[in-house]
Amino acid sequence: MRDISGKQITLRSATATATVYCGENTIALVKNNQIPKGNIFEFARSAGFFAAKKTDQLLPHCHPVTIDGMEIEFETTNHSIIISANAKSIGRTGIEMEALTGVSIAALTIYDMLKPVDTQLSIGEIKLLEKKGGKSERKYFSTAPPCAVLVCSDSTFEGKREDNSGKKVAEMLKIQGINEIEYKIVPDEALAIQEAIMEWVKSDVHYIFTTGGTGLGPRDITVNAVKGILERDAGGISEAMRAYGQMRTPLAMMSRMVAGSIANTMVVTLPGSTDGARECLEAILPAIFHARKMLKGGGH
Repeated sequence: MRDISGKQITLRSATATATVYCGENTIALVKNNQIPKGNIFEFARSAGFFAAKKTDQLLPHCHPVTIDGMEIEFETTNHSIIISANAKSIGRTGIEMEALTGVSIAALTIYDMLKPVDTQLSIGEIKLLEKKGGKSERKYFSTAPPCAVLVCSDSTFEGKREDNSGKKVAEMLKIQGINEIEYKIVPDEALAIQEAIMEWVKSDVHYIFTTGGTGLGPRDITVNAVKGILERDAGGISEAMRAYGQMRTPLAMMSRMVAGSIANTMVVTLPGSTDGARECLEAILPAIFHARKMLKGGGH
């Protein structure tokens, strides 16, 4: 099964439909509740609910999904019964397969209940009408914003240790469609960190991501250095990163991450470990790219 542990928990929804084709006389029997097996809609709705809950047991690659809400409705025409399902879930993966499974089994239930009175039944047009939620729901920029990665490390600056976290940050930004990425390594010195950031701010780099110096060690001074030049705090960003990391390791509580803005530039501090930097970015990408619009006075 696909690893979805890196996905964010968001509200997700899906709408699906299926159609059962039948004769006009059959529709009349349905409307008059004269089907020998009983009310087809009550049974079909129940069957659809049961099936949706069992989707992960029917489809090998489907993850178990908590269905937080689901409605199944029916509409009749002269020659068909249209089934529609709307499902909602707060989770890491979409709920479209549950909606599709629900309408499919509801259609089969109707077929089974109508077959004694109609030999020309057929099922068709099982389709997904809409799905929402997850990272791909919104487009956060039309033109890729310029970004910068600042590696804060004495040992890396001195050439004693290879940088991995900064390269991972750049790699993840490229996956988001960011091609203009500046990169620099500085020692764990407040002035060097602040000068590098302010230089990028003056050249209107939209997003600056630092790595390293967020721990509790005596040379972990990045957070204090960045705090000293921030004009506005964005605590929700650091809260999101810490909460995401806490679900993966209790050591995340040791990180002193900070985020905020200088002029129209957003600055985010990330841990120096490759996994820590990756997890923090997973928590805020791509939604972080909405910040620029807000800084410019829009997006409220």
